[in-house]
Amino acid sequence: MPNSLGLDSSPENTRVVVAMSGGVDSSVTAALLKAEGYDVVGVTLQLYDHGAATHRKGACCAGQDIYDARGVAERIGIPHYVLDYESRFKEAVIDRFAQSYIDGETPVPCVECNMSIKFHDLLNTARELGAKVLATGHYVASRELPSGGRGLFRAREEERDQSYFLFGTTREQLDILRFPLGERTKAETRELARQYGLAIADKHDSQDICFVPTGHYADIIERLKPGAAEAGEIVDLDGKVLGTHAGIIHFTVGQRKGLGIASSAPLYVVRLDAEQRRVVVGSRDALSTSRIVLRDVNWIGDTGIDEALADDRREVFVKVRSSRPPQAAWLRHGAGGYEVELVAGEHGVSPGQACVFYDAGEGQARVLGGGFIKSAAKAADTPRAEAAYKTVAAE
Repeated sequence: MPNSLGLDSSPENTRVVVAMSGGVDSSVTAALLKAEGYDVVGVTLQLYDHGAATHRKGACCAGQDIYDARGVAERIGIPHYVLDYESRFKEAVIDRFAQSYIDGETPVPCVECNMSIKFHDLLNTARELGAKVLATGHYVASRELPSGGRGLFRAREEERDQSYFLFGTTREQLDILRFPLGERTKAETRELARQYGLAIADKHDSQDICFVPTGHYADIIERLKPGAAEAGEIVDLDGKVLGTHAGIIHFTVGQRKGLGIASSAPLYVVRLDAEQRRVVVGSRDALSTSRIVLRDVNWIGDTGIDEALADDRREVFVKVRSSRPPQAAWLRHGAGGYEVELVAGEHGVSPGQACVFYDAGEGQARVLGGGFIKSAAKAADTPRAEAAYKTVAAE
């Protein structure tokens, strides 16, 4: 009989490890699978020093959240384990986060956490516990494909979709991972929490950067990397000095407020030059981007990426921010790797962010993979890109 995990084995003979962060989503995931008869084991990873975040709304994987996860496990009657991953999390996520800002990038720590911790280390722990499946409370869908294996799809509720943060998942991991909430809305999830009698039914959602208790990421960077905030110049596109700054870690591409300089027209951060410690500013038009060079690309389409690009390019839809809808683009080979050419362009694309590929722009589109943004430029900066847009327009 079909079940929510898409498994052939009977629930009572199937062990499932649920990653429990202490929030409503992962708690409902555990309760739902327990109610369906699965042999559920809850695992919570203590990821960072939880003292400062114990009572902060929007934190996760620390302090009060660990107690909440334990309380849910007791309520639904499943074993629950807390694993100390502070050192591993600091090395794989927090230190990389800090170094990325020092290098003039804008990182996405949730992607790193999923790739390095949750879907790697925790997946290995699930196997060691004899689990057939690792389930999480992410709003993303996993479905069996006609060609075999499983594919990753956007969530039913578009505003809750978390597929942007999961592009680094591999085909092998998708065979074991399950996301029971991907076909549900947040309202339905909270209603299930009430039905199961969970005290966290109305708990606030966790924030993206869970390890920044004050919301000021520069404080974390300066504590981890003393001296990282080196002063430098704020210059315009022609190199004219307009002012000074207290460190490029305080800036991101596209930023307008807090520049600390006077101007008759609005100025935005266009580029961060880490080597020269320069913040380059310009008009909003200077933020326009249509060509993106990628690094560390992960592909989870039906074939290998080079086969998918056998005709030199493939039409895809991409997201360069988690909050933006997918937009039409071309994925193609680039110098030493892969690049994306945006049909309609974008403003304020920052190195370090993720560019995620989809096979369609609307509905529950399938995730084809993605990569990290290495650099971005206007189409006019490359004749080939400009010609590509003319081709798109003609088609």
